[in-house]
Amino acid sequence: MRMRTKREAFTLVELLVVIAIIGVLVGLLLPAVQAAREAARRMSCGNNFKQIGLSLHNYHAAYNQLPPNGTGPEYAAQRGLSPYIGMLPFMEQQGLWEMMSNPLAPEAGETPTDTTANGSWPPFGPRPWVDLNEYDPYQMQTPTLRCPSDPGISPLGTGMINYAFCHGDASLRVGYPPSSQWADRGVFRGMFMRDTPRKFRDVLDGLSNTIAMTEIMTDLGDRGVGGSVVDRTYFPNNDAMGSDLTVCTAVIDPDRPQFIENSVTLWNSGGTSRGGRWWNAHLMISGMNTVLPPNSPTCAMQWGTSWQSGVFSASSHHQGGVHVLIADGAVKFVTNSIEAGDRKAKSISKNYGNVGQKSPYGLWGALGSIASKETIEGF
Repeated sequence: MRMRTKREAFTLVELLVVIAIIGVLVGLLLPAVQAAREAARRMSCGNNFKQIGLSLHNYHAAYNQLPPNGTGPEYAAQRGLSPYIGMLPFMEQQGLWEMMSNPLAPEAGETPTDTTANGSWPPFGPRPWVDLNEYDPYQMQTPTLRCPSDPGISPLGTGMINYAFCHGDASLRVGYPPSSQWADRGVFRGMFMRDTPRKFRDVLDGLSNTIAMTEIMTDLGDRGVGGSVVDRTYFPNNDAMGSDLTVCTAVIDPDRPQFIENSVTLWNSGGTSRGGRWWNAHLMISGMNTVLPPNSPTCAMQWGTSWQSGVFSASSHHQGGVHVLIADGAVKFVTNSIEAGDRKAKSISKNYGNVGQKSPYGLWGALGSIASKETIEGF
């Protein structure tokens, strides 16, 4: 009788084969896992937007109007606060609302810039661009306002946003307050405008055909197209961009189309830029217009100040497009290839004698206007 030898271990060749098979399987599965994670993040981002949409509708139900872009007391915040301030109680942020709407005493070592008689910060805080790393509400991050796909972190620890308010389809003077002697009322075609609250009844094109908000990227400091703001000082001609959007798109690096060329001057203030301050009404921080299609550059113009005229584009880290919040509360995904008209068309403005006409920027522009009587098809 032959005795069988008991086998106690794998051979080296067998182990190498098993390791190789595991490596191949991991290589095949990793992209699928990453895609699944991004799909989950994208779904979470859309859910955040739905919550913001509910907040807007609840605010309107309570006050019969939407919050204006540019609010706050004249003496301190200088009416430079974003609509998010009024929305806080409707976003389950009552604690942050109470902290901000009341005087706030500084902690030891803090030196407030704008103070009341007793040395406290006034209700609704100091001017929106000062005390960024001292005034506590400016440091608060509301998770609902951030897209999980965006990895941006503020250098100063300020609360950031990935959802911006739509100011229509114009670029010249779009951020001016209506009370300004240089204002052009014909450009106030979006769901939000400076100082003046809109009502749903103002949306004559229909709530289901009008964009209220879109996604934006935060500035990662890497000169990425979506999160960077091209400074107004880079453009020598004040109004060229109003009739030729290629002035803005020309800043893209042809060898690396996801980035801005190194020779182009970028804007930031106190270390923050696009999406860098949730409370700030500046269009290049918390606003957008439907001029260039999603994931195009953002370019501030020399008209007025940097936050009053220019191209303020929607953007996101999702593949191929951005989430948009429709005025009726629906959240849709719009691709970068959406029809956006003629890039060399004249922007709606009294300068060009085309106030009241349909959007020159195609379907994308039409979705940004509230009462221009365009026919919306294929959306």
